[in-house]
Amino acid sequence: MNTMKGIVKTAKGKGLVELREVPIPEIGDNDVLIEIKAAGICGTDLHIYNDNFPYWPPVILGHEFSGVIIEVGKNVKDWKTGDRVVGEPHTLACGKCWLCRTGNRQICPEKRSPGWGIDGCFAKYMKFPNPELLHKMPDTLSFEAASLVEPTANVVSDLFERGTLHPSDFVVVIGPGPIGLLAAMAAKAGGASKVAIIGTDMDEGLRLPTARKIESIDYVINVNKEDATSVIMDLTQGRGADLIVEASGSAPGIASAFQLVRKLGRITAIGLTGKEKIEFPYDAGMFKAVEFTFNLSTIYSSWDKSIQLLDSGKIDADILITHKGGLEKWEEFFADLQNMKGIKGVLLP
Repeated sequence: MNTMKGIVKTAKGKGLVELREVPIPEIGDNDVLIEIKAAGICGTDLHIYNDNFPYWPPVILGHEFSGVIIEVGKNVKDWKTGDRVVGEPHTLACGKCWLCRTGNRQICPEKRSPGWGIDGCFAKYMKFPNPELLHKMPDTLSFEAASLVEPTANVVSDLFERGTLHPSDFVVVIGPGPIGLLAAMAAKAGGASKVAIIGTDMDEGLRLPTARKIESIDYVINVNKEDATSVIMDLTQGRGADLIVEASGSAPGIASAFQLVRKLGRITAIGLTGKEKIEFPYDAGMFKAVEFTFNLSTIYSSWDKSIQLLDSGKIDADILITHKGGLEKWEEFFADLQNMKGIKGVLLP
């Protein structure tokens, strides 16, 4: 039996995803074969489904994974069968361009990540061509929780490494989706004094009620029910928030960041708009002399931090995982996540 089930984007266009029989991958001398134990559904997978993210079909979707190495290529020295791993998705970066040479392979133009550039983790087995990108999981961390290491690493990169979270900061997270909720928990773990999260009536079905259950979130604000700027100004003695995490990707959310931030404050952006252009309150940022940081992907140092945050329970994976099941559940999970009836879906191949 040399085949397995995989969730495949079959061709260019909207939809065109199906669960089908695919060959079990054969590895080369420099690869490892990973048995996937848990695979998280990312917004990127939904974007590929809807044909608004780059991809090279036919390709097995998925890049947020945890698993066990079951085969190693003969040139692989640092890993062995039985190792429990997660992995950075910066595969097939060239290693030669100025970005790679300055330690920024995550934005190398040659990079082809699992799930869009090469076959990903929505299958029982995945060939992984860059073992140096793997990280060992502690035995105390469940595979399901470990499938959230990659999105957590995005948040840790954008808050700790690039967004310069400082101890005792008042942090406001705009957008209570999975990334926003992870960002709120990470901010408190990183030393924020208070954390507020902002959503809308659309989030009242699941996301804001979940935020209210998370101990590290101090204030939950629905902008359709109260004026977020007034609330944040009252809570900060009229100054505004030290750090804003923009996780909504919405034009109103982005605009509100400039109202909520203090003078000389910081905004770190995680959410993609999915649009070519949006209205942007440029002068508001200038008059406040705000630092605005754009972000993409993860850097090496954020991964071990993320593993530790999940393993310690400072980031609670279980409260975010609303959907868990086999590959055959993919259509139901995709639909619920797109319709905001779920926060994080995890497939168990």
